[in-house]
Amino acid sequence: MIKIIRLTGLALLLGFCGPALAAGNLYCCIDATGKQVCGDLLPQACYGRAYRELGESGRTTRMVEAPLTAEQRAQRAAEEAQLKAEEAALREKQRKDQALLNTYGSEKDIEVMRVRAQDDVKKSIRAAEAKIVEIRIQRKIFENESEFYTKKQLPPEVQKGLRDADYEIKAQELVIESKKQDLEAIRLKYDEDRRRYLDIARRAALPR
Repeated sequence: MIKIIRLTGLALLLGFCGPALAAGNLYCCIDATGKQVCGDLLPQACYGRAYRELGESGRTTRMVEAPLTAEQRAQRAAEEAQLKAEEAALREKQRKDQALLNTYGSEKDIEVMRVRAQDDVKKSIRAAEAKIVEIRIQRKIFENESEFYTKKQLPPEVQKGLRDADYEIKAQELVIESKKQDLEAIRLKYDEDRRRYLDIARRAALPR
């Protein structure tokens, strides 16, 4: 059953039922009882509901969705935020991929730069190790001198020499430990760069 509200006359009613409508548009929706309601103005029963607009030919020219509930609006906002986050992540991945290609011209370039980075760190480790050897030689001098004071208090300069040597040795050991961590970070970085480079090359080789 169809309710016709505020139609412009019998001719329009007949035209709505026939192959074509008279001049003017109609607005139709399904009301709370499940019946179709139409009018040349949007019927009150259609407020807050989805409706369609019919042109003069009787064909639907526009569909209007029902207003979203608060829960639906929250869900749509969450979906839009998730979509934006995914798009941003994709753009960031593409940026990083391009930066990787700008950095390396081949897989061999990755290994060359890996070795260069590792060599710089290993050089620092060797320098710290050499420094420890040198400090221990200096400390041995104060140790030998301290043997003359087995039952006496050590002179302040001997105490200071031993204390400063121990401090410097500890400092250099911390440098070595830090540099070893740098070596591991370099290994992980270039392993990841190599993995990504090969992945990009594989994707580029796939048929499109």
